[in-house]
Amino acid sequence: MRFSNGILLISHILLDTACGFTPRVSPYMYRRSTQMAEGNSEPIDRTLVGIDDQLGYEAFDPTAGDSPAVSRNNKGEVWIKQRARPRRNRKSVAMRNMVRENIITPANFIYPLFIHDGDTNFAIESMPGCERHTLTSMLSEIRESWSYGVRTFILFPKIPDELKTNLASECYNPEGIIPRALRMIKEEFPDSILCTDVALDPYSDQGHDGAVEDGKILNDVTITQLCKQVVCQARAGADVVAPSDMMDGRVGAIRDALDSEGFTDVSILAYTAKYASAYYGPFRDALDSHPGFGDKKTYQQNPANGAEALIEAKLDEAEGADMLMVKPGMPYLDVIRRLKDNSNLPIAAYHVSGEYAMIKAAVERGWLDEKDVVLESLMCFKRAGADIILTYYAKQAAKWLTEDGL
Repeated sequence: MRFSNGILLISHILLDTACGFTPRVSPYMYRRSTQMAEGNSEPIDRTLVGIDDQLGYEAFDPTAGDSPAVSRNNKGEVWIKQRARPRRNRKSVAMRNMVRENIITPANFIYPLFIHDGDTNFAIESMPGCERHTLTSMLSEIRESWSYGVRTFILFPKIPDELKTNLASECYNPEGIIPRALRMIKEEFPDSILCTDVALDPYSDQGHDGAVEDGKILNDVTITQLCKQVVCQARAGADVVAPSDMMDGRVGAIRDALDSEGFTDVSILAYTAKYASAYYGPFRDALDSHPGFGDKKTYQQNPANGAEALIEAKLDEAEGADMLMVKPGMPYLDVIRRLKDNSNLPIAAYHVSGEYAMIKAAVERGWLDEKDVVLESLMCFKRAGADIILTYYAKQAAKWLTEDGL
């Protein structure tokens, strides 16, 4: 069986090479194609007596001598005198499921969707499988996601360049793409939880999260614009607003703006620990929102800092945040755990575009099993302390979980 699989594998390599394609066969692929379902089925003599007699050289015997590393039990079998054996709790699927500490469900996911005012969807090259959806396609994607148990969505718009300005006034246009999308979704899926991104960068001709003057991001001017944005979004049906701008004091101002207009039930999911990360590139491709100059290090956090996230968390909590987010996710599991250990609020993790793109690239080359790696990654967020996971894999992961009966 192993020989025939190997011949088949080699034939594929030769065929691909002849056709001008670069072979993408890894040891991982070969191992997966040749491994036996249950491994060796031949009984092993657990005394292990005489098994090395025909080697032609003298092997070390761990059971011999005055201080043997391995003992023998009453049956003469090799025996490690170990009372506590954690593997007993891993010995079967039923046992592992009984004692598992964490579980993920589609209810834990927030599905980010890119939308635009266009007639057709636009594939995002750096994020295979993701698209800028038309509003009609957006509804179809939500409908399919609902069938797998995903109920929460966050919208990110691609804004035409002619609508972008430094003060980003398009972000609070009641007939802008986000308000229209919110109303459409609420009409067809009234029980969905709709989240909105609160920041100026998609609407800014500067490509930054705030208003710019002489190369600086104006904190308080930006917050004033954000307050207009959240009220506009709440009027259109947003259930949760998610300020991602990282301006100082914006959570409190947003809370007051919402409350003053009667939107006391609209939640705030604060991007509490948003780092100036290199993992955001594909997302910025999706929205065409790369910074017009410089970088975002004067307002997003330094990746070298962990304790700083606790300062932000205390401020956001005191200002009225309902949930706290860490972004990116996987490289910042330690920050997720710090927030979980120091706050009673729900913690969210953003499985960002760069993380998604890396998995997709490795899967495309045959280096990783997509389902296994994705579900493991999402479970790692949960284990680290995340209650909520924003992931571009939300629909697909929910489908996998449903198929697995979870």
